[in-house]
This record gives sequence, C-alpha cells and structure tokens, in this order.
Amino acid sequence: MAMPGAISPAPVSVVVPCYRCKASIRSAIASVHSQTLPAAEVILVDDGSGDGTLEILEELASAYAPGWIRVIALGMNCGPSRARNRGWEASTQPYLAFLDADDSWHPRKLELQFAAIRADPTIALLGHRADIRQVDTAPAPLLLPGSLRFVGLPELLLRNPFPTPSVLLRRDLPFRFDEGRRRVEDYLLWAQIVLTGHRAAVLDLALAHLHKPAFGSAGLSGDIEAMYQAGREVRNQLAAAGLLTPVQAKVAHAIAALKHARRRVILQYCRYRAPRPSGVDREPLR
Repeated sequence: MAMPGAISPAPVSVVVPCYRCKASIRSAIASVHSQTLPAAEVILVDDGSGDGTLEILEELASAYAPGWIRVIALGMNCGPSRARNRGWEASTQPYLAFLDADDSWHPRKLELQFAAIRADPTIALLGHRADIRQVDTAPAPLLLPGSLRFVGLPELLLRNPFPTPSVLLRRDLPFRFDEGRRRVEDYLLWAQIVLTGHRAAVLDLALAHLHKPAFGSAGLSGDIEAMYQAGREVRNQLAAAGLLTPVQAKVAHAIAALKHARRRVILQYCRYRAPRPSGVDREPLR
C-alpha cells in the first residue's frame, strides 16, 4: 500500500501509544491512512508490550509509504503518558494528533479540523465529539458544517470536553503529559493549556470512534473508583499550581462527586440486568 499522494499532507504528526494491541492497531492505522486530508507522518510508540506487538508495528511501517510510519520502542512499560511524550519529542510537524490503538477516526477528521485551524490560526487546542461503535460499523452521516465552540473554565469544571483521539494541538505548546499518572493525565494536560490562556475549541462533529465503553470496561477507564480518585488528585494539582481557585476546585469536586454517584448507579443497574447463568440469583442493587 502507498500513502495517499494526490493531496499535500496536513502538517501533523499522529502519535499512537501501543501496548499489546495486535488485534486493533491495523484498523486504527487504516483509519489514519484513509483520511481525505492525509497526515504527514505517523509515530507508533510500543510501550514495552513484550507480546509481539512491536513486530506487528514494524510490519505496518513497511506496508505503507517509506517513512510515513515511524516506530519507537520503549524498553519497558511506562504508561500512555510517557509513550505520547516520546512521540511528541520525535515528531517533526507543527501539529500533533493523538489516537489510541483501539480507536479509529472518521475519514474527514483531519480535513475538517484543519479547515477550522485555517479559519482561526490562533486555536492551540482543537477537539471534537467522539462516539462509541463497533469496529466495522459505518459512521453516521455528518451534519455539516458543524458548529465550533470555544472552551473555557466553566466547561472544564463540568467535564472533559476533549476525548484524547479528538485532539489536535500545536507541537510548540510548553506542556507535556504527566508521566506520573496513568489516569486522567489527558484532562490535566488540556486543563493546563486552557487555564494558561491558550485558545481552545471543540467541533460539534463525531470524528473519532471509540470501540470500548466510556466506563465500566476492563481497561483503565473502566475502573470508575480509581478514575474518580485520579480526577480529584488532578483538580487538587491544578489548584496547587494556581490554575484553579479553592472555590473553583470545590465546585469541580462537587460536580465530579455527583457524576461519580450517577455512574455507580448505572453500572450497578447494568450488572443487575446482565444475563446470569441458569440457577444463579441476581445480586441486590446496592
């Protein structure tokens, strides 16, 4: 296969942290390759998988146009923050986009994001909506042109408006993912960018597809108790850095507690409704 050549590529490096992703990485990269506005380069960072993932990444690099995919191997598993930072350091383009190895992009993601960037080059961080769907399910038709809204403190106190596979940001921003965190590290970075005065926006279009539930799944995000605690620590970290006032931090904590309680109820209900083997009683809702 060859990299699309009819259109000049977007000045973007796509960074993909890879950990034991042999079953999904080909689909993820295919979604990058199928962009109507192709990316200049893709950087795959093997995060110490140790299960043959690195060999699959090398095969992918040789299957596409020479130099389009670069593979970086970390000697040990360090978590997604370190993997993304390593890709950031190795990137050559003025913009970065992030994709997880088990997610994918709508074919027009980069085209539509760069149209917004060209219209307003002051945007430093640009995201969009993401939906949850099966890998082989066709995306719903886009309702174009899609509105653009700017993100500030009030929205950040309510939620994380930037799913990681949606993010396009300037490479020269003076921030990185916190390598001491394996949860909520993405929200911490977006908040640091927004709360230090950089312009951030969200396109109201679902241009990324997540192939796992947002919470209640087997991955890191599936541990809602750990995610809740990590979110609290991150808000405290932002307050300690002077990016949130004590009152703002308290408001954010209260909102997060309400959302956490709602998620626990939903998760308990889903477990209660799930089919049980014959002869096994349902556990009572707690």
